[in-house]
Amino acid sequence: MPGESPTSSKLHPVYTVTNIQNKVRVLDGVKVPYSSWVRLFLLHARGYKVLHHIDGTPAPAKTDATYDEWCEVDAHVLQWIYVTLSDDLLARVLEDESTAHAAWVRVKNIFTNNKGARAAALEHEFSNLKLESMPSIEAYCQRLKDLASQLKDVDAAVTDQRLVLQLG
Repeated sequence: MPGESPTSSKLHPVYTVTNIQNKVRVLDGVKVPYSSWVRLFLLHARGYKVLHHIDGTPAPAKTDATYDEWCEVDAHVLQWIYVTLSDDLLARVLEDESTAHAAWVRVKNIFTNNKGARAAALEHEFSNLKLESMPSIEAYCQRLKDLASQLKDVDAAVTDQRLVLQLG
């Protein structure tokens, strides 16, 4: 139509997502470690052209013609974050009048603050996990892998060699 900008008639890709949980698993910090959730979330944010809502890019000014649309898209991204968090994490992150970026930072802080204490607790559990305490060899291996992922999230990565030694 005359007078319309080329983008005003296009549907933003964010509106095509009907259930983000089909694409990004619910973050609980155990079965789905933070680093895996982040990788999946960023992949989808990039694909649906909303990465700028979580990477710290400033919002347009309230007087900008695109501000209202930006707010709507940001609300969708914020919903994506909220619905991909476990109930426990959601209770810690949910706030009135938040932006997607602010919620993203709150989630990040939960997993990256107090790295030393988290690393020490995870390291203790990793080192002391015994096959006898698990219902099966599969559960034991999965728990070791989960703990290794969580240790990586707090910059205390477990080497493959150490993982194999722990299995023995």
